[in-house]
Amino acid sequence: MTNRSVQRGCIAARTPGRAGPRHRTRVWRRPTAVGTSALILVLGAASLAGCGQDGTGRQPLNVFAASSLTEAFQDMEASFESAHPGTDVVLVFAGSQILRLQIEQGARADIFASADPRHAESLERAGLVGKRTVFASNELVVIVPSDNPAGIRSFADLPASERLVIGMEHVPAGAYTREALHRAAGDYGAAFEADVLGSVVSEESNVRLVRAKVELGVADAAVVYRTDATPGRVRTIPLPPGANVRARYEIGAVSSGANPEGAERWLDFVASPEGQEILTRRGFLPGSAPAP
Repeated sequence: MTNRSVQRGCIAARTPGRAGPRHRTRVWRRPTAVGTSALILVLGAASLAGCGQDGTGRQPLNVFAASSLTEAFQDMEASFESAHPGTDVVLVFAGSQILRLQIEQGARADIFASADPRHAESLERAGLVGKRTVFASNELVVIVPSDNPAGIRSFADLPASERLVIGMEHVPAGAYTREALHRAAGDYGAAFEADVLGSVVSEESNVRLVRAKVELGVADAAVVYRTDATPGRVRTIPLPPGANVRARYEIGAVSSGANPEGAERWLDFVASPEGQEILTRRGFLPGSAPAP
């Protein structure tokens, strides 16, 4: 079991059998109101992501990454720190749009990895992120509870769902979902998009919260990335090729980052055969994969 302690606003995670804190991984929690959300995220970015050395003299490398990258980047963290023992990788996961807001407000980030190129492009235009590269891709699936009480067996069945959960419109997974529904009109009719959206009972701020609704049994179905469909915990239903959307993940170094050398090493590692193998093992497609 992982023991956690709070130090100067950081969540410090210790791994049994390894001396000292291995990493501080942060996942933003969903606030209850939109106004409160903006305030907490902006203030939290400046304080939490700015944590100093971990007590061993290692230099922090603050990696801001889309929620869907959680397991893959945690795997990379272990390998990267083993190869670079002087670096303490600090992973911060949230919706890409939230991380973009934090960086715009001055959060201390060294790396930004986005599930939607539009957020990375916006930061590059503002001079806040350097050259962007596509390092992975993903696609959408429908997930249902293992016992599938609503009997959803295909993408075409989504209008029959009484409790559908998707991402918010400005969240990458939510934007891709709406694009897929729009594309599906050619196969299922002009009313399909409106019928599906009429079944939505909750819109979440990141894709992990979308998945959680199905895992908890409070949703009949949800639309998530293929990498978020946890085997054994949910059933997966593919989208038809004509409707599916290829999500492109872009990464770049934050211009004001305090650890530019570490950022370049992380970018190189993500693009390396080892980094790409980790992404593939976690279900991601190559960044060069053709659109469905």
